[in-house]
Amino acid sequence: MMSRPLRIEFEGAWYHVMNRGTGRKTIFFTDEQRNYFLSLLGDVSFRFGAEIHAYCLMSNHYHLMIRTPEGNLQRIMRHINGVYTQYFNRTQKKDGALFRGRYKAIVVDADAYWIHLSRYIHLNPLDAKLVKQISQYRWSSYPAFIGKVKGPDWLIQTDILGGRGTKNQRARYKAFVEAGVDNELKKFYSKKGLSLILGDKDFQSRVLAGMEESIDVPDIRKHQSRKSITEIVAVVASYYQVPPNTLYEVVRGRNVSHPGRAMAMFLAQEQGGHTLSAIASAFKLKSYASASSSIRNLRQRLVGSKKLRKDLKQLLLALA
Repeated sequence: MMSRPLRIEFEGAWYHVMNRGTGRKTIFFTDEQRNYFLSLLGDVSFRFGAEIHAYCLMSNHYHLMIRTPEGNLQRIMRHINGVYTQYFNRTQKKDGALFRGRYKAIVVDADAYWIHLSRYIHLNPLDAKLVKQISQYRWSSYPAFIGKVKGPDWLIQTDILGGRGTKNQRARYKAFVEAGVDNELKKFYSKKGLSLILGDKDFQSRVLAGMEESIDVPDIRKHQSRKSITEIVAVVASYYQVPPNTLYEVVRGRNVSHPGRAMAMFLAQEQGGHTLSAIASAFKLKSYASASSSIRNLRQRLVGSKKLRKDLKQLLLALA
């Protein structure tokens, strides 16, 4: 029996993430499937704070360049791979595992390698002889980086383009990518036993120094108990210093509902794992769509509100 590969996680880590279809089978047959996968990248940027800095979707595998400000790569990848597998099986009328196993995640010394890694990722379609010019390939972030198309809102381009200076960034990045992958990266990725860390010895030492607290062995999350909606509401009500029943009640009128109500629904889904139907029933909503709307609105507000993000952090600590 093969052992589980280690996962190194810490706040602010940069990763090159790859995953391949089981038996090298195709994981993207249609443009709709590719677009759905890209929508999941947008989803994790909102839900889990993931920063997507580059991507490339091939027929039977994908490459992502991700930074995790919250140190939560496992949760991000569970969402992407799990939800996409469900969607793929539904659209292809199949069942079972889609990917060959757990994703491969390489921790990257961003200061030294981020722009070089982006070039490696963007050149995949050219290396596979899918196109004659790399800018012709639609399913990578490269066309956005060179200004050929408008990139999705969740794609972060400033860091990579900033590595080419302050003037003519897109043109200079295009010239950099078209110069080809450097020998150091070619050597690194050609090894059979691919390292978990892309960086010099000093960087590897710094990462490994904190490894015991960062890897998922054992995976603590599996042993955490799920909170009931009642327990979640009690914690939220205590935090906001209101009676629990005020969070259950529907209050008519715009902007009159207590902020803890939406927060409790959000935590019921995110932390408690409860279905939208169960949340709608508990909070006396007409349908699961109303619960989904409330949770989605709160998620969007979290992006622009430091106060809400602080509240969420304290509540998560209280529920842990």
